[in-house]
Amino acid sequence: MPLDLDAQYNNRAMVPDHPAIMAGWARDAAAYRAARPDAALDQAYGTGERHRYDLFPAPAPREGAPILLFIHGGYWQALDKTSFSHMAAGANAHGLDVAVMSYDLCPQVKLAKIVDDVIACIRVLHERSGRRVQPFGHSAGGHLAACMAAANWRAIGEFSDLIAAAMPISGLFHLAPLVPTFVNKAMGMDAGEAASLSPLVWSPPSGLRVTVVVGGDESAEYHRQTRALCDCWGALGVAAKEIVVPGANHFTVIAPFADPASALTAELVALAG
Repeated sequence: MPLDLDAQYNNRAMVPDHPAIMAGWARDAAAYRAARPDAALDQAYGTGERHRYDLFPAPAPREGAPILLFIHGGYWQALDKTSFSHMAAGANAHGLDVAVMSYDLCPQVKLAKIVDDVIACIRVLHERSGRRVQPFGHSAGGHLAACMAAANWRAIGEFSDLIAAAMPISGLFHLAPLVPTFVNKAMGMDAGEAASLSPLVWSPPSGLRVTVVVGGDESAEYHRQTRALCDCWGALGVAAKEIVVPGANHFTVIAPFADPASALTAELVALAG
């Protein structure tokens, strides 16, 4: 029997208490901003209203480390940076500066424009700091982090090794299955767009370190997407690693990044070299 793709990708239906979890994100993010008066909030990387990032510097910065960039989820059509400031807490405690960005959303723009937004943010972070960038992102942000890992930076005038490493979390890397689902109503992707914007078939640099994370309690499709990225990119010479977080669902899987002592924070820090 074929998979019910609408059910496989309906994370909110799979996790009935998602409203409380998401309210917790907003609360914890606001508390982290309040505790960090040294943060540089609402820095512009483009001309649009949502082209902003918040930079949370490490209290004791590690010399030569990349800047981390957290990219939020919301199926490319919801949320913004203000619910995710606390995603910087774990890495900050280990000497890593972390930016948390917003981007334009569907249906106001197409997915290709969102990919361009993240590219623009990374270029600005590099230009302002002189450092490489390490994206980590959740759900739709996992897709965008993978796109950044595999983008042809040299073709747009940047260093080919601008991306230090990447960590997509609960990401979407093969977009064709989304075309017939509820997710695509706001996005309006056709088969060609879905194919061209699937990082699964892009060519990241050989040797790039990429850790792909998924919650143990996520749907079969999220597990398939995670394994497929590791397999395909691993065949291209990427140092691809899969981490399944036991007992975590699509919403709780990111909680460890707020904890300096968590295993996921340790992995993120290790990727930074």
